Amino acid sequence: MDRENVIVFKNAAVFQGENLILSGVDFELEVNGFVYFIGITGSGKSSLLRTIYADLPLKQGSGKVAGYNLGEIRKKEIPYLRRKLGIVFQDFQLLTDRTVSENLGFVMKATGWKDKGKIAERTGEVLSRVGLEDKKFKMPHQLSGGEQQRVAIARALVNNPEIILADEPTGNLDPETSKGILKLLMEINSSGRAVIMATHDYSLFKDFPARTYKCENGRLISGENELY
Repeated sequence: MDRENVIVFKNAAVFQGENLILSGVDFELEVNGFVYFIGITGSGKSSLLRTIYADLPLKQGSGKVAGYNLGEIRKKEIPYLRRKLGIVFQDFQLLTDRTVSENLGFVMKATGWKDKGKIAERTGEVLSRVGLEDKKFKMPHQLSGGEQQRVAIARALVNNPEIILADEPTGNLDPETSKGILKLLMEINSSGRAVIMATHDYSLFKDFPARTYKCENGRLISGENELY
């Protein structure tokens, strides 16, 4: 794998079960790259992200992510791949019966953290990174949608991932809050992490331009922002 690229797909096909979603996928993402996957709902953006984090198997073509060959990855290796990835969803997926701090701690314990002091220290670091250090004892329902998404981004950062995958992270947020989330993702990218953001909100591109790939008619097409 090219050391400058953390993701390389060549002539790959994305399937959900037996259904072909995207074919001929050629895509590279460099270590500090930021790209948008755009396209209408159902065009394959989420399926491609799920293939990247090995939730959907790669059946055709080649794909390498953070040093792992997706065509040959074994089930027991998938958790190790995912530790190199931070995944952010549209609907936050926070545990509603736990505080912000406990949400982060739950994920950390599930991925092998054992030292309570180190868990607390890392929790403070990532919450500070997303501007929520004063919210650690709040319950999710006490936070705004934008704050909940920031908690989700903090959760994605706990294991110091190489790549952030954000699947419609602004889909449930108002335009001004969405800009704040994009600004945060751009800052995370500028600190040396690759970021992929799937979105159908083209209004964000004017303020936050980046390389773009469009899912359309079963293909992934490289394009420029101003075309959309």
